Amino acid sequence: METFYQPTNNGEASNRETEDIYAKMDWDKLGFDVIPTDYMYIMKSNEQDGTFSNGALVPFGTIDINPHSAVLNYGQGLFEGMKAYRTTDGEVQIFRPEENALRMRMGAERLLMPSPSVEQYVEAVKQVVRANKRWVPPHGKGALYLRPLLFGSGSVMGISPAPQCTFLIYTNPISNIYKGRTESLSLLIDNKLPRAYPGGTGGVKNIGNYAPVFQVVKEAKAKGFSDVLFLDAVEHKYIEEVSSCNAFIVKGKVISTSPTLGTILPGITRKTIIELASDLGYQVKERKISVKELLRANEVFCTGTAVGISDVGSVTYKNKCIKFKTGPDTVTQKLYDLITGIHAGLLEDKKGWIVKID
Repeated sequence: METFYQPTNNGEASNRETEDIYAKMDWDKLGFDVIPTDYMYIMKSNEQDGTFSNGALVPFGTIDINPHSAVLNYGQGLFEGMKAYRTTDGEVQIFRPEENALRMRMGAERLLMPSPSVEQYVEAVKQVVRANKRWVPPHGKGALYLRPLLFGSGSVMGISPAPQCTFLIYTNPISNIYKGRTESLSLLIDNKLPRAYPGGTGGVKNIGNYAPVFQVVKEAKAKGFSDVLFLDAVEHKYIEEVSSCNAFIVKGKVISTSPTLGTILPGITRKTIIELASDLGYQVKERKISVKELLRANEVFCTGTAVGISDVGSVTYKNKCIKFKTGPDTVTQKLYDLITGIHAGLLEDKKGWIVKID
């Protein structure tokens, strides 16, 4: 494998830095801060046939990248989000990694990139978790966040896909509480700026999907809201996604979420909740949901790797604030307890979703 990474100063210095950070770790105060861990995983595609091989663990550090690279010039890149959890008996496990691998392959096809096979992806994830196992927080304190990246690292001048791509995974311990939030989400519906357009890349985890909403989310947070719930780009009346997660509504025994028809990301947590809710006897519908219908819901919640399952306490639309049921006696809490119990090994995994790291 061609070496293009550069550990901080040198491997020994980088090791000393992470040792110092680890020695000072207070798992009770864990948040969503940048925390470098020991190793990352890197694998590059073959320029001739696009296959990936010779991946390796390397010390965490900066990487060298050519200014002509397609990712820097044309945004040819994808990312995934995953977590490794520690169980009550100290074991470490990951959740449905093959689903993330399949989603990355779908995104790679959309952006004309080669991608690792499902087997290569899962094996790489297992290796990087095993190498950074000490950074998986104690049970109940958080999780080790995994960030697999796939990007056009090869050089181009004209508008074209890169001749070579890089697959990279780094890790970062994070809290169970999303960005330090201790209360239910308060969402602002934005009816001016859509998050994604038909025919665009809203249905894949493209790196370019996120920066365009920075401004509107920043403005919403300055007004006291947690995040923004975006509407469809055509009629501006159907809910789609929050900036980084899927949205669900609950009305009686019916749970609804917007369909993934190209503008909405097919979330792994979303898919899991649909299956778990169906198993519990709820009727789950993937369909268009109007703002009017949302505002009449009993409960609203969001799903995603980072947010897990987060209840929505209120939604504000055209200066009108509607509150929803939250707390222990809710469908949202029931689903939260179920999925987090599987993540942490507290409940039996009857689906074969868990992969243990030895």
